[in-house]
Amino acid sequence: MFKGSFPALVTPFKNGELDLDTLKKLVEWHIAEGSHGLVPVGTTGESPTLSHTEHETVVSEVVRAVNGRIPVIAGAGSNNTLESIRFIQHAEEVGADAALVVTPYYNKPTQRGLIAHFTALHDCCNLPIIIYNIPGRSMVDMLPDTMGELAKLPRIVGVKDATGDLARVSHQRMTCGKDFCQISGEDATAHGFNAQGGVGVITVTGNVAPRMVAEVQNATLAGDYAKALEIQDRLMPLHKAIFTEPGLVGAKYALSRLGLCSDEVRSPLTDLSDETKAMVDDGLRHAGLMN
Repeated sequence: MFKGSFPALVTPFKNGELDLDTLKKLVEWHIAEGSHGLVPVGTTGESPTLSHTEHETVVSEVVRAVNGRIPVIAGAGSNNTLESIRFIQHAEEVGADAALVVTPYYNKPTQRGLIAHFTALHDCCNLPIIIYNIPGRSMVDMLPDTMGELAKLPRIVGVKDATGDLARVSHQRMTCGKDFCQISGEDATAHGFNAQGGVGVITVTGNVAPRMVAEVQNATLAGDYAKALEIQDRLMPLHKAIFTEPGLVGAKYALSRLGLCSDEVRSPLTDLSDETKAMVDDGLRHAGLMN
C-alpha cells in the first residue's frame, strides 16, 4: 500500500511561529524531487513542541498542498489515547491517506496496553494506521507477536520500524504476514531493511536529499541492490552527520545550507554545535549536494 521514500517533514518556523509559506514550498520541492509520500508532524516535525492547534494546522496545510499527488501519512501519536484519537480523527477529516501512531511513550504500557491503545484508534476512524515502533525513544517495544495480533485488524496495515534490528523484518513477516507494510525508520539501515522484506523508509535525511533517498528506494524495490548501495555510500556520511545530534536539528541546518528552510528549532532543542555543523557540511559535499 505504501512503498518508497517518505520524508518525515520538518516543521519550518519563523520567529517562533509556524512558517506555512516555507512548508508549502518544501512540499512542492519534495514532489518534484521524487519523494513517494510525506509524513507531517512526526518527531522530525517537532510534534512534542507543537500545540494541538499547530499540529492540526500543519497536517491540514500539507494535505491541501499535496492535493492528492502523493500519499500523506499524518503523525497522530500520543501517550494519551484520547489525544491520539483527536489527532487521527482530524487527519481523516482533512483528507490524509493514513496515520502514523507511535507506541505510547514514557508511561510504558504493557503489550496488552499497546493492543488496547491501537485497537481504540483503529475503531475510531477509517484511516489505515501504521504503527511506529521506536523503543529507544518510547521505552516500550512492541513485540512481533503483539504486532501480529494488531495486524489482524483490517486497518492496521504496517509498521515504521526503528528498532535497528534487521531480523525484526523477518520475525514480523512471520507474525503479521508478507503483505504487512514494513517501512524502515532508520536511514542508515534502510538499504538492508528492504533486502529483508521491507518496502520503504520514513526518512529524516530525505528532508535534505529527497531525490537520492528516493533513488535508493527505487533501486531496492526493483531488486538492484548494487545500484542502491552506490547511492547509499554517497549518503552515509550525511546520515551519520545528521544524527550526531537530534536528527531534526541536523536536517534543518542542512536545509538552511541549501537555502530551503531556516534552521530555527524550539526549546529544549538548540542549534547544532560548530563541530556538528562542519560534519553536516562535509556530508552535503560528499553527497554532491553542496560545493
